[in-house]
Amino acid sequence: MNTYEYLLTEAESEKLIVKELPLRGYEGRIKGNRVAISQSLTDTQKTCVLAEELGHHYTTVGNILDQSDGRNRKQEMRARLWAYDKKIGLHGIINAYEARRTNIDEMADFLDITPEFLRDAIKCYKSKYGLYVTLDNYIIYFEPNLSIAKMIWD
Repeated sequence: MNTYEYLLTEAESEKLIVKELPLRGYEGRIKGNRVAISQSLTDTQKTCVLAEELGHHYTTVGNILDQSDGRNRKQEMRARLWAYDKKIGLHGIINAYEARRTNIDEMADFLDITPEFLRDAIKCYKSKYGLYVTLDNYIIYFEPNLSIAKMIWD
């Protein structure tokens, strides 16, 4: 699983310097090869934030703080999708289902993420895939609520 320590190791292998600092106004920020993570967060929150900052490292170019610019919003969503795929992915949703984690809080706990991160990921996946997606022998429905069905073939 992609724990905080695992993501710190990945950041280090990318020559990124990650520091936990007393940040105000945001939970994480990346500039050049430096990543700042708010030290007031729980380890689970830090994991979600670091995943997103790594997403920015891999997918964005330049300063995208001005979210009124459509190009910046697109880059922000690309970085978040990278983070959701890194920490959750469709397989993660299926694994939580198979582990009988049936609500958002239980799934988030199983995946070592915050419920908010999972809710945001579900919205992002719905935007990417539509109302549902099939993977292997599963159908993942994003509406009206997240639900997973295992297909059984006779």
